Amino acid sequence: LKPLKDRLATPKKGFFGKLKEMLLGKAIDDDLYEELEELLIQSDIGMNMTMQLVEELEKSVSRKKLKTSEQIYDELKELLKAKLIYNDESRTKLKLQDGKLNILLVVGVNGVGKTTSIGKLANKFKSKGKNVMLVAADTFRAAATEQLTEWANRSGVPIISNEEGADPASVVYDGIQSAKSKNIDILICDTAGRLHNKKNLMNELNKITRIIDREFPEANKEVTLVLDATTGQNAIVQAKEFRDTANIDSVILTKLDGTAKGGVVFTIQLEMGIPVKQIGIGEKIDDLQDYNDEDFVNAIFR
Repeated sequence: LKPLKDRLATPKKGFFGKLKEMLLGKAIDDDLYEELEELLIQSDIGMNMTMQLVEELEKSVSRKKLKTSEQIYDELKELLKAKLIYNDESRTKLKLQDGKLNILLVVGVNGVGKTTSIGKLANKFKSKGKNVMLVAADTFRAAATEQLTEWANRSGVPIISNEEGADPASVVYDGIQSAKSKNIDILICDTAGRLHNKKNLMNELNKITRIIDREFPEANKEVTLVLDATTGQNAIVQAKEFRDTANIDSVILTKLDGTAKGGVVFTIQLEMGIPVKQIGIGEKIDDLQDYNDEDFVNAIFR
């Protein structure tokens, strides 16, 4: 937990630091709750979730007869923990199964760290003894294949690619055929880096899914969305757009060490119902960590 706390020093000093400072020595009254509401909304937790949190916090403070504003800080921490934790650790784990091909379709707009996250995932899985292969199916972004190839080389895993502008589904098809022959455990596909045309995006993902279902129906597949935590509300908008367009199973949240807020984690999971499963907390190849609700809350609260 200590390394995670160190890496999340920015959000801890930012919003959550301000939160603690705001509560110090304050009287528990309507003004305190209004100030708390404003700060929570600024943290990217969102209006609806903020109103719900503050209402539940007021009831809890009254029920437990809490006397100091410092106790409110601790109570808010426990309230957020209770909301996030569903006593089901599998919710925040990538759906990987032993003994079968696992296909991870990775989506996200350009610039969020999608290619980097794929490279880090490949390195993580390989270090755990898995046979990993990458598929460069984001064929419309200039240099996307070259960047993914560089990550494949760094991670020491094979990659399937085609020329720029090729049909993404055909590249995934080639990847599946190669995975079959090489006994691959995890096939990570770089896909759909655009949102400018939602219909085309959905058609592309549907076509890829049909290829997978036809060529390897027993494969275990998951669609994960990469978001940049530093973009705050922009990341939330992207999550809503992708969720409404495709079947998103999970989120990889990058650059979490660089945001002063961090509330986006709560909005994505509590308001949108999409589990965060991986978090980026640095630039090194091993700086993509499994997300855990309790560890995250403990790390950002001072």
